[in-house]
Amino acid sequence: MIKLTVSYPKGDDVTFDHDYYKNSHVPMCVDAFSPSKVELERGVDGPSVASVSFYFESSDAMKAAMSSPKMGDIMGDVANYTNAAPSMQVSEVVD
Repeated sequence: MIKLTVSYPKGDDVTFDHDYYKNSHVPMCVDAFSPSKVELERGVDGPSVASVSFYFESSDAMKAAMSSPKMGDIMGDVANYTNAAPSMQVSEVVD
């Protein structure tokens, strides 16, 4: 299984609309990516204000998701909920 995690760093000037992210942006991503599982997190202590993990059955499934024709809309939507530059981590889930 492959996990794609997108994290948004905390900072003094960072703004983040958690409600918009949860109710609009993440559902848009789920619709475009069709992941096997999604985990949404609100940062409490640590370097991130929020993160989301999308799980895929394989690297090919993740690559197909990242090639979605809706990717432009997804990237354009980021400004609607944050001014933070996201970072991405791709991991292999080890049992």
